[in-house]
Amino acid sequence: MATSTTKALAGEEPPGRTGAEGTPRRRGALLHRLDIKGAPYVFVAPFFVVFAAFSFYPLVYTSWISLHDVELATLDVMEWVAFDNYVELWGDSRFWNALRNTITIGVISTVPQLMMALGLAHLLNYRMRASLFFRVASLVPYATSVAAAALVFTMIFERDFGMINWALGTVGIDAVNWEADKWPAQVAISTIVIWRWTGYNALLYLAAMQAIPADRYEAASLDGASRWQQFTHVTVPGIRSTIVFTIVLSTIGATQLFGEPLIFGQGPNGITGGADNQYQTLGLLLYEEGWKNYQMGRSATVAWAMFMLLVLAFVAQRLIKRLRSRTS
Repeated sequence: MATSTTKALAGEEPPGRTGAEGTPRRRGALLHRLDIKGAPYVFVAPFFVVFAAFSFYPLVYTSWISLHDVELATLDVMEWVAFDNYVELWGDSRFWNALRNTITIGVISTVPQLMMALGLAHLLNYRMRASLFFRVASLVPYATSVAAAALVFTMIFERDFGMINWALGTVGIDAVNWEADKWPAQVAISTIVIWRWTGYNALLYLAAMQAIPADRYEAASLDGASRWQQFTHVTVPGIRSTIVFTIVLSTIGATQLFGEPLIFGQGPNGITGGADNQYQTLGLLLYEEGWKNYQMGRSATVAWAMFMLLVLAFVAQRLIKRLRSRTS
């Protein structure tokens, strides 16, 4: 103690200290601050790196390609055309036909799908025997590959030997040409989408339903509410955010619909979207422009048109929500 005091009076610092607070202590405090403030960024950095490499960069590069005339065989040779591809796409009847088909197939597949998922989740929410089995079974279609599901449904909807036409024939209804006619083809493709995604959405609804407090149902029951009234006034409002989430997911999926109509039209070597493009979607038009016509610039233009449609739908939804909040 006397020695350290003598050294301090002589102007010397004790061992391990340099300055008033000491370098080791300052260094420890600096590391502590970096650990507190920098650790969250380190943890989320892998996501942003992967997002930048596989999502943001392709998005930017696709927008750059859409402003050029590029062929698939010579991707390194680009001719600047500015917005000519967008002008041509605006005047292309195939684009508007694909857009209409995408919207109609999206509506035909999304509305029944979400309604059936809501009803299925409501049934699974009750205490029933083998409930775990039914919950797992509802995910089997989602786990099935789109290629396998589309091939099976293509055989089911086959005109001459399909099961659907056989069942219609037993009740005296003539066979339907599910692939050649516009609306039957779109119904058949929508059936594939409904079969694959209903169980997935049902489990999302079920998880949201189980998070609703039980005292809400008890209060509604004491007030004399029936099962249906409890469902419409307690369950549906309680899972409203999940319903909006599934609508957004279904809208994105409908806009990007590709595998089901491609395989339903006999695969990539056949006619994509039907002989008259009666069920050609925006995804199939993108594929046709890029990998059949070898026009990657036009294909990128279709991709950006799909992206802008989703952005406009999101903006419109936000504006409608804001207007409703102001009026209410």
